[in-house]
Amino acid sequence: MTATEAEIIKVLAEERNMRKAAERLFLTQPALSQRLQSIEKEWETQLFLRSQRGLTPTPAGELVIQYAIEQIAKREEVFETIQAFNSKVHGTLKIACASIVGLNWLPKVLKDFVTLYPDTKISLMTGWSSEIVKALYEGEAHIGIVRGQADWKGKKIHLFRDMMYLVDKEIKALEDLLTTDRPFIQFKSDSDYYQEILQWWQRHFNQNPRHQIIVDQIETCKQMALNGIGFAILPSITLNGSEDVNKIPLHHTENDMGLTRDTWLIGYESAFELRQVNAFVDIVQDHARCLYEYKN
Repeated sequence: MTATEAEIIKVLAEERNMRKAAERLFLTQPALSQRLQSIEKEWETQLFLRSQRGLTPTPAGELVIQYAIEQIAKREEVFETIQAFNSKVHGTLKIACASIVGLNWLPKVLKDFVTLYPDTKISLMTGWSSEIVKALYEGEAHIGIVRGQADWKGKKIHLFRDMMYLVDKEIKALEDLLTTDRPFIQFKSDSDYYQEILQWWQRHFNQNPRHQIIVDQIETCKQMALNGIGFAILPSITLNGSEDVNKIPLHHTENDMGLTRDTWLIGYESAFELRQVNAFVDIVQDHARCLYEYKN
């Protein structure tokens, strides 16, 4: 199977629609249909069932689709290895990033990266830290950016540490939490973030929050706090200083560090040998260094 034929099969499997697949491949529908017939003739079997509802892979088609995807991935891997021998930084940089970092910090890093290295391509996925680690294990990303305790055996670089703040329209001091009836707005996380907050709370107040509201995203949590619905505990990476709320650091004394959150860059040693990854790591560390110096 040629690279072009593999791409055709992959796109057809993703779109399940001749018109949409033809548009992605910059072909006419008749031309795409003819190419598919030629591929099926070569494999001596029908790969897709056609109907008004679209395309459905046959059992044989499922095997050929998997073969095409593996062939494309292997070709990209070989191409990237070849590029590592060249002096020019190009190729695809595959990044898996914790959503909170991808939303609040990474865009500025990527802007500098694509400006300096316009010949590179960016593939970015965001999600929970456990999903980032999974993407690295399965070879879907070169580099990962995770939050909290990074359970990773490969190369690991510390980027920055967030201070955690209690954010609320009304509460002005941590002691107010003992008497307030305002709800604590919390967001879901797959990490130990929620447990760390509860442990901090127990150490300082010897009780759990009275009322809680659970939301699915940190940005939803932030917006609810900014609109006065309740209070939230948010990392400094999500706050730019323009918010019209009280921001209370989670410590009682100068020697009490309070609650913090670390951000790490992780990956396999082999990935760090790629030129595009090395270039990205340099820019990430420059931005992290500036962030640290700014906060101090």
